[in-house]
Amino acid sequence: MKSVGGFYYVRCGETEYECKARGSFRKKGSSPLVGDRVVFSVPGDGGFCAIEDILPRKNKLKRPALCNVDALVIVCSTVDPLPNFTVIDKMTAAAVNNHMEPVIAVSKNDLKNGDEVARIYRSAGLQVFQCEPDNRAETARLLAFLQGKVTAFIGNSGVGKSTLLNALFPTLTLQTGQISEKLGRGRHTTRVVELFALEGCYVADTPGFSTVDLQRYEMIDKTQLQYCFPEFERYLGQCQFVSCAHVCEKGCRVLQALEDGEIERSRHNSYVAMYNEVKDIKHWQLK
Repeated sequence: MKSVGGFYYVRCGETEYECKARGSFRKKGSSPLVGDRVVFSVPGDGGFCAIEDILPRKNKLKRPALCNVDALVIVCSTVDPLPNFTVIDKMTAAAVNNHMEPVIAVSKNDLKNGDEVARIYRSAGLQVFQCEPDNRAETARLLAFLQGKVTAFIGNSGVGKSTLLNALFPTLTLQTGQISEKLGRGRHTTRVVELFALEGCYVADTPGFSTVDLQRYEMIDKTQLQYCFPEFERYLGQCQFVSCAHVCEKGCRVLQALEDGEIERSRHNSYVAMYNEVKDIKHWQLK
């Protein structure tokens, strides 16, 4: 559930155990992460519980150090700040690349209508929630989506992430206030990550978890990037050239879909920007 000062707090049933990790993990160059499923032993003499084994992970984020995430909820606001589509698209691609479901939560719909933002991402095949203080039905729909999942919320200062979390989980008032403070630019001073068991789901409380982290640490190989845009999928394999990068090539089926209005131009612009960032980086360098 959390890791602090070399101690790992493991939830089993309704009980949380304070554990140490076996030295063998350090020798292997690995250590337990928040979100891990582990095997641990409970001593009978009052000593520390010990993590004996880490079960296989289905995914892992480099920063924040978090694993086994089912969904990444990307919170963007309609105003103050305006949505940055390139940043949002980098987050959705990072989620897909890590086998997490990307979800868009559009906030501040009461200040400015977010239908256009919602339309762009629904057309890309993503789930979108348009959230505002008085829209309890949409809040309830998002809460229903979270049931049974391990979810991380991401969003920079000012997008209303803490307000949304408060609406979903009133008991998180203190924690979400802390998240908001630590998401201010230039103030990413902590990397403590914690999971909270909340009303049938787990939500990651990630101070300092900003879009900057994922942009810096979740670079995607150029050959895999096309698969991180779900709306491209139906056109892949139909291009004139097998090695088509879907940027400016002749006979590209993705570009044809773009011209036909079947793919949003803002999404393709983001893809091209991401492709240009990694096109000259070798696969081993990304590793």
